[in-house]
Amino acid sequence: MTPEKGAIGLSTEEDREYVEYVSAAFDRLRRTAYLLCGDGHRADDIVQATLVSLYLHWKRVRKVENLDGYVHRILVRRYIDERRTAWAKVLLAWRDTSVPAPAGRSVEDTHAVSDALAALTRGQRAVLVLRYFCDMSVQETATALGCSAGTVKSQTARGLAALRDLLGEEWQPRAVTTDSRSGR
Repeated sequence: MTPEKGAIGLSTEEDREYVEYVSAAFDRLRRTAYLLCGDGHRADDIVQATLVSLYLHWKRVRKVENLDGYVHRILVRRYIDERRTAWAKVLLAWRDTSVPAPAGRSVEDTHAVSDALAALTRGQRAVLVLRYFCDMSVQETATALGCSAGTVKSQTARGLAALRDLLGEEWQPRAVTTDSRSGR
């Protein structure tokens, strides 16, 4: 008897592994994509393209030693490729500003950081997002981006210096309140 095969030749077990991985990584990938592009809809498109690519190559990719780094590399490449296409510059819909922002961090802080990230070069933005928002090490970031650790370090230093210049001395992130019972 042969194992049951999916649409592209994956076994049921391989399909299950893919679904488990994506279920665990989806929120993190979407947050990373959003931080790279600054737009929720574009972030969804980038994540979707990343996951399609991952699924098509899952049989080979699932055995990679650093799967998260590999997937982040796909995600960053999809973001960079998406920025190169002409349709990425077309405004497809107008944002509804009457919808209130969700509770949480200060809107002003979020916009200040998002705007400052958007002003950085793609390389600096990718390095800072992977290092500080995805909590990746220098080596993991280098692997995900396909560059050397030295490049990651120099892009990090330049990106942080640029953020300091863009945000200025007067900008101070608001402290997140802690709940004494939970330690958060």
